[in-house]
Amino acid sequence: MTTMSSPYRLHDSLGYQLSLAARIQQRRLEDGLRKLGLPRTFWAILLAVGNEELRQPSEIANYVGIDRTAVSRALRNMEVAGLIARQDGNGDGRTRTVAVTETGYELLAQATPIARSNAAVMAERLSPEERQDLKDLLKKLMTGEDLPPTHL
Repeated sequence: MTTMSSPYRLHDSLGYQLSLAARIQQRRLEDGLRKLGLPRTFWAILLAVGNEELRQPSEIANYVGIDRTAVSRALRNMEVAGLIARQDGNGDGRTRTVAVTETGYELLAQATPIARSNAAVMAERLSPEERQDLKDLLKKLMTGEDLPPTHL
């Protein structure tokens, strides 16, 4: 066994602290959305289509950060739930466009205050300057990384 000069302290590592903060924020959001019966993936897709006006599944996948197959599966479930409608695009059955339904917009309106409140919890712990510094530092940490779609 090799003796190290100092042991690795998991809880002191930057990666652990970043992961823990993200999981806390994510769990709080999921708990709030769950009260509406809304999975986080559905929420992100509603944002992509309803707020960002993305219509193609591939655009939605890129925006949300999940693979195209996961988006297609979620869109099928969301269509069954009446949250979105899909249509053939340009008369071509291979191309589908997505739109939010009235029910989807109502759910988006109910979920938005939950997401804003969740975002405010940690943001309020930092000054405006600290928030901007943190965003800048996080961008710096991700610079040069190959960021493939991940499972949301």
